[in-house]
Amino acid sequence: MDDEELASVLSAAVLGDSGAFAELWTALQPAVLRYLRVIVGEAAEDVASETWLQAARDLRGFSGPPRVFRVWLFTIARNRGIDERRRVGRRPEEPRELDDRGLARIEPDAAHELIQKADTEWALRVIASLSKDQAEVVMLRVVAGLDVAQTGQVLGKRPGAVRIAAMRGLRRLAVHPEVQARRSAAGGRDPNTPPAEGV
Repeated sequence: MDDEELASVLSAAVLGDSGAFAELWTALQPAVLRYLRVIVGEAAEDVASETWLQAARDLRGFSGPPRVFRVWLFTIARNRGIDERRRVGRRPEEPRELDDRGLARIEPDAAHELIQKADTEWALRVIASLSKDQAEVVMLRVVAGLDVAQTGQVLGKRPGAVRIAAMRGLRRLAVHPEVQARRSAAGGRDPNTPPAEGV
């Protein structure tokens, strides 16, 4: 969805149109979820839900174009992520085992879906290995598509600090052993780019 379409949908959502809010969710949820996977790991879906609940509750008071909305939304996501990290730090949870009923709820196509998402999951895991600041900047700049100023607004940082964190994070990713191994396995080309015909 381009900014012109998003502006129209956003205006309707601010006025209380639930269908328009659903369109906002559809357009922006994937980026919010990817960002939160790096920030809070397995709690990403729960934190994304909290993010959208707060956005729905506070949307009537929002005014501004789509670029301002993205900053507003990712600021909410970041704040909910910080709350989640604090909560986990105070009361760590023990992972529970799936019982037979839990296993039965897993769809038969889950393995196929996992294979399709493997590159995204791998990339998110590698980005999460960066320092917290670098990972957040890379996710907001590259995955969420925010510019330097918008990223700085979300993180409460100056543009120069955002640029430095992005540069350092991308350099660290370029020399990450898993990234190097994938490049080598792909013969030096980007492993996500199909080989040229006849090769």
